[in-house]
Amino acid sequence: MGISQKRLSDNLQRVADNIAAAAGRVRRDPANVRLVAVTKSADLDDVKALIELGVVDIGESRVQQLTARAEQIGQWLARRRKAGPAEVRWHMVGHLQRNKVRHVLPWASTIHSVDSLRLAEEIANRAAQAQRSVDALLQVNCSEEPQKFGVAVGAAAHLAEQVCTLKTLRLIGLMTMGPLVSDPEKARPAFVRLREIFEEMRNEKIGGRDFCHLSMGMTQDYQVAVEEGATIVRIGTALFE
Repeated sequence: MGISQKRLSDNLQRVADNIAAAAGRVRRDPANVRLVAVTKSADLDDVKALIELGVVDIGESRVQQLTARAEQIGQWLARRRKAGPAEVRWHMVGHLQRNKVRHVLPWASTIHSVDSLRLAEEIANRAAQAQRSVDALLQVNCSEEPQKFGVAVGAAAHLAEQVCTLKTLRLIGLMTMGPLVSDPEKARPAFVRLREIFEEMRNEKIGGRDFCHLSMGMTQDYQVAVEEGATIVRIGTALFE
């Protein structure tokens, strides 16, 4: 059972207001923070309603759900008579195995979870076959939790240099997941570390003009992430609760 359109609209406005307030505290323009709505717990009708409200960046953490949702939403948009969004951009935000890349690539415009050269090469090869390029972010395990995916902090720059040599994969930034804690302030060190790594890479001329994004912050900690420089936040529960 989904939630009402009004409640969804109210939730979306609350998230936007919180992003604006967090950006204001550090004198950032909230327009430079992109909301990716993570819809794994949402009904299909809720996803449609969210798109009707103007959200066109949709994220999924599981390959099977992304491909199914993207196809369903694509068919729905094609059937609509009235004008709608020019496109819905699908984001793969969860761990991606190499043998699943071929399923994701027809749909995902951005992959947030590149954490090895072999995965990056598989994405690039599949993109070349499809005669397209793919935007990707390098996932860094800034919280250094063994259960989390992501390249180690000390290996991130070297991997980024290697990824930048792949012609059909465009490295647009870095991603991390904060520790799952009740106090969002305890996630701040991980976000600070990602920003520091990002700035070090920029200083060393790793990545080109497209290397400009920090994907960090979820429902429990996105305001702290915005304060620390997030340009992409990945929000699920706060929209659909």
